[in-house]
Amino acid sequence: MSSNEGPIDDPVDDLSVTPPKTWATGMPAVTHALQYSLSQTSVRRTALTLLNINQAKGFDCPGCAWPEPGPGKRHFNEYCENGAKHINDEATGRRVSADFFREHSIAELGRASDYWLNQQGRLTEPMVKRLGASHYEPIDWDEALGLLADELRGLDSPDQALFYTSGRLNNEAAFLLQLFARAYGTNNLPDCSNMCHESSGFALQETLGIGKGSVSLDDIHTADLVFVVGQNPGTNHPRMLSALEETKRNGGRVIAVNTLPEAGLIRFKHPQKARGVVGRGTAIADQFLHIRAGGDLALFQALNRLLLEAEDAAPGTVLDRAFIDAHTTGYAEFAAQARTVSWDDVRTATGLSREEIERVHEQVLASGKVIVCWAMGLTQHKHGVPTIREIVNFLLLRGNVGRPGAGVCPVRGHSNVQGDRTMGVWERMPKEFLDALGREFGFTPPERHGLDSVDAIRAMRDGGATVFLGVAGNFVRATPDSAVTEDAMRRCRLTAHISTKLNRSHAVCGETALILPTLGRSDRDVQATGEQFYTVEDSMSEVHASRGKLPPAAPHLLSEVAIVSRLARRTLGSEPAIPWEEFEADYGTVRDRIARVIPGFEDFNARVARPGGFRLPNPVNERVFRTPSGKAVFTHNAFTMPEIPEGHLLLQTLRSHDQWNTVPYAMNDRYRGIHNARRVVLVNPDDLAALGLADRDVVDLVSVWRDGVERRAERFVAVSYPTTRGSAAAYYPETNVLVPLDSVADFSNTPTSKSVLVRLERVGAA
Repeated sequence: MSSNEGPIDDPVDDLSVTPPKTWATGMPAVTHALQYSLSQTSVRRTALTLLNINQAKGFDCPGCAWPEPGPGKRHFNEYCENGAKHINDEATGRRVSADFFREHSIAELGRASDYWLNQQGRLTEPMVKRLGASHYEPIDWDEALGLLADELRGLDSPDQALFYTSGRLNNEAAFLLQLFARAYGTNNLPDCSNMCHESSGFALQETLGIGKGSVSLDDIHTADLVFVVGQNPGTNHPRMLSALEETKRNGGRVIAVNTLPEAGLIRFKHPQKARGVVGRGTAIADQFLHIRAGGDLALFQALNRLLLEAEDAAPGTVLDRAFIDAHTTGYAEFAAQARTVSWDDVRTATGLSREEIERVHEQVLASGKVIVCWAMGLTQHKHGVPTIREIVNFLLLRGNVGRPGAGVCPVRGHSNVQGDRTMGVWERMPKEFLDALGREFGFTPPERHGLDSVDAIRAMRDGGATVFLGVAGNFVRATPDSAVTEDAMRRCRLTAHISTKLNRSHAVCGETALILPTLGRSDRDVQATGEQFYTVEDSMSEVHASRGKLPPAAPHLLSEVAIVSRLARRTLGSEPAIPWEEFEADYGTVRDRIARVIPGFEDFNARVARPGGFRLPNPVNERVFRTPSGKAVFTHNAFTMPEIPEGHLLLQTLRSHDQWNTVPYAMNDRYRGIHNARRVVLVNPDDLAALGLADRDVVDLVSVWRDGVERRAERFVAVSYPTTRGSAAAYYPETNVLVPLDSVADFSNTPTSKSVLVRLERVGAA
């Protein structure tokens, strides 16, 4: 086996169910974090990682993108349960060597679980699956990069290559990757944001002129009212609960909007505070709206209608007319449409009473500073973009954009996904960026838009793309329509993955396949000019340094910067004249070039050397809107809601608590009361009865889509759970098979993983 810990087996699938928790974190979170960390590595290494994670002179957590408090305000344990698990999962003492690949065929790896693959440990040396081979075998770095470079140079068109990234990539490597791809001749730069927050970026760019959030951590702390919509901070970004606790202690209020009761939004026990250890903690949500899946657009349309009617009743006292007149356009058209929203439609779409919504309206009227936070519960619907545009309408009405304590807050779930986009990892970067890049490096970047993640799958499926390079991530398990995606990957001539650990994407190979192992966030990075650091950008535009502290997991590992630089040099030669060797030797030289290409990064090296780094300028906060009109844009969004035929449910995919992205660390979801199993579907008890099913019946989940293709996830246990009527929930990646590739959000092309129409077919009793 690969592990120095002995054989690793999948946990026993033996479902037990307890009542959902009504609070999150506390001492159990500390215990679980330490238990998992110590199962992976030594006491000394665990202490070293936990004392350095998210510290000004340490390394950034590779988990979520929630920001840290400023220097001097951070706790010496500035991490959450899942961050501790994730960093020590990376710092594991387990290793995957050449012997492991000799013992296990690719077919065998393809039958293994996500849990088992991850638990094998860190990758240690480059591996290749040659044409017709059944196993990976060792290959040295020079030959591996030469093989990939030769394949790239041999393509009929640069657009036959795909350069995919996940949010784990650092700024310096991301900048070099997009530079390489564009110097090579393509904008095919799909990324994980395409599948998660693309709807946010599209809606915010259209309405505010910048495709990311506008608020800071201090804004969250000082807001009068914070909406938390379609997200579960207790599992996906637990440190957000600390910020919301601060909001509450400063007199602010919180409204949670979710299809499921989420423990962290009910009550939070801060494990670093006495009140969170021995006390009852802090009640977070002042009002919890148990909304139907996809009903958020109707909710904010109803709130906007109420605001307009309140202004009619008391002119000049409700809306910020000075702000609307000076800084917005499209108000009249929006207002005319907003007044037509039907309360019957709102009731049907949301499942909420008019009284519940009017209670929210009263809190809005009593609040001078309002923030709306959201995540994939909004973005991964067909109408995700109109929903976010309607939220912007809601904030614009009372001037809650561009001033302290107010604004938009899309909460990113991956550590540097925002930074990757800022660095140019996007298939549709604007001409201004491309022109600046071309001037700096002496070439003409392609202007034709490239392929996003969904279109990249289509291109591989249809033969239009034949080389896939994945930098971090687990593409085949993060993407929709699993069977289609995997078949598309297998049609490639060559697939290559730059990775720290084993995952299923390594077992879904092109004709030739490469595994290129890389340093992790916690590993020291020493290059020709000495020890290096790199940078990341969090959800709130804070850019700061990250410095690994552990010895590298193996002597043959290269950094992502080194791999990209060497591959670019082998592929492009001396044209254009880009100093790849210099970039590999000294990451500061990369930052110098970033400073000359990307606005906001002037004097990058000096500014990021300060403790805590710096915040990028956000024009919205100066009430500068880079839209065609130069003003923020009110939009009119037609009422819509998911249609659920009788006998069907609307399924949302979600993470368990013991999971990071596609990787489960255990079979538990203790806040929701699910233990020792993952193949469960959470269904309202009234829906179970209406479908003729009972709690713990075993069912197949069958996706219903217009193409008539059967997509089936087999043998899930139906668990009676307080979801909203008509809604169901199950864990991904096991249910990604149900998400049709062509079921995407309007405008953004994001997979609709939160609104999958399914029927449940009984198989038997558990």
